[in-house]
Amino acid sequence: MTIRRRTALIIAAACVLVAVGVACSKKEWRYPEDHKRYLKIDAAVEELRSAYVRKDLSAMQSLFLPSGKLDRVEQDISKDFGAFQEITLELSIERIVVDGEMIDVYVHWAGLWRRNEADTGVRERGHGMLRLAGEHSVLLHSVDGDLPFGMAIRKPEQKPGGTP
Repeated sequence: MTIRRRTALIIAAACVLVAVGVACSKKEWRYPEDHKRYLKIDAAVEELRSAYVRKDLSAMQSLFLPSGKLDRVEQDISKDFGAFQEITLELSIERIVVDGEMIDVYVHWAGLWRRNEADTGVRERGHGMLRLAGEHSVLLHSVDGDLPFGMAIRKPEQKPGGTP
């Protein structure tokens, strides 16, 4: 192969690689409205987690749909805030199922609840479902499964002598 032909082949290959790189560099979403909605759902779940870790009951209530279905959850969360000095929680979304206005978000969670600085804490993990509702603003409608809210009830403080 001559040098001229080899150079032309190298230049042609480089042009093809650059063209492919430019064509693939900008990804457009196939369904941009659905993508925006999933981002809102993800942000709502993260805000719920963040408000719980900050022990900000009013921020959590602002994420609840006023239906009365979350009264028990709100009470459990309030007890957690009173019982634990520090709450660490990780939430990861496993699956999202959208059916019109209703959104089922299946989550895996792991957390640490400490009553004071000397306490080694309670480590727990589990799976549950957050049922959200809405398109423009996504709010918590109900919950199901094993969620982290209510750890103060599940793991009451041990008194000396081993009784709760």
